[in-house]
Amino acid sequence: MIFKGWQKTSLIEYPGKVSTVVFTGGCNFRCPFCYNSELVERPHQLADLSSDTVLRYLKENVGLHQAVVITGGEPTLNPDLPDFLTRVKELDLCTGLETNGTNPQIVAALLDRGLVNYIAMDVKAPLAWDLYSRAAGLTRGKEALLDNVRRTLEHLKNAGVEIELRCTVVPRLHTPEDILRLAGQLQGFPSFVLQQFSSENGTLDPRFRDRKPFDVGV
Repeated sequence: MIFKGWQKTSLIEYPGKVSTVVFTGGCNFRCPFCYNSELVERPHQLADLSSDTVLRYLKENVGLHQAVVITGGEPTLNPDLPDFLTRVKELDLCTGLETNGTNPQIVAALLDRGLVNYIAMDVKAPLAWDLYSRAAGLTRGKEALLDNVRRTLEHLKNAGVEIELRCTVVPRLHTPEDILRLAGQLQGFPSFVLQQFSSENGTLDPRFRDRKPFDVGV
């Protein structure tokens, strides 16, 4: 498996554990507020990092990490993902996956095989095409991706692993009413986190680069 980025040590990507975080290239969303434009649109311009290099590092630093988190881009687009997770589990490490939820079959297969201990899913907007397509940068003809998001959420309801749902809130893209509507749609999940939008590292759509985050007060 080939990665396009690596944060060797993180204290925040896996709840309560020290993790190493690897980034896959490529994504089937084009969220206008995304700050990983190179990973999404130009992964071929980034240096390759082999899974063997990551696994060798983990073996040489036994005890330093408790978990490995795979993020992106969109990791479930990579057919080698199950094999990599299997090799990580052989090191007696926990595994985390960050996903946009557009590949329910892959997520279900990983859960069935016990290859993931923690899943963080980015939910872009209320589950309605007019709102979701704007937030995810989708065009007509991609409606099936939203159907897949709904199916993934159904898989996660009874997953038996730690689940965190996230939404990055962006002024003029989301309203307070949107967030309340989404929260209602996600009832039953133990964790729904709102993430503050930031343009400090750039955005996929240049029109969002001067946009200020919501004022959350003091």
